Amino acid sequence: MSDVWEIVRPKVNAALAEAEKASIPSDVVGRALLACAIEVYKMSRADADICAELQFKIDTIDESEAFGFMRP
Repeated sequence: MSDVWEIVRPKVNAALAEAEKASIPSDVVGRALLACAIEVYKMSRADADICAELQFKIDTIDESEAFGFMRP
């Protein structure tokens, strides 16, 4: 999985830097990246699966909280 991050992270950083030069807010870049991620998901995943993946991310967005399924 770390190999994937090594591919994706520099491109995200470059997109953010380019957007900053063009005075495009980072949240707009984030929305575009999310739309692109959904397009990628749709290539091989069912809508319900994509929704479940996104809901999990929503439910666990606060990294300071323990996951409900994890034991203390």
